[in-house]
Amino acid sequence: MIARTWAGATQAADADAYLNYLHATGLAAYRTTPGNRGVLALRRVRGDRAEFLLLTLWESEDAIRRFAGDDIGRAVFYAEDDRFLVARDEHVDHYEVVFRAEAPTS
Repeated sequence: MIARTWAGATQAADADAYLNYLHATGLAAYRTTPGNRGVLALRRVRGDRAEFLLLTLWESEDAIRRFAGDDIGRAVFYAEDDRFLVARDEHVDHYEVVFRAEAPTS
């Protein structure tokens, strides 16, 4: 399994609107791409900025290509990203998942 990370930031005042936008674009695309094994969207507000970190899990590089295209190291952007993002990674990082555990449910 491969973990893919991307980071970006908005103005703090746009944090909720951008999260709603993510649900309609990238988060929806991740979930519907064959081979996607999950996504975490993390957010923290620091001063006047909201920082976002997206972590997706993929079964293979081929699965990532189904989402990102041939250049899997390049970030994927959507039409309204320029409206929201004040900082963004143009490239993503990939990591081999060497351990994964979920907390037991009661």
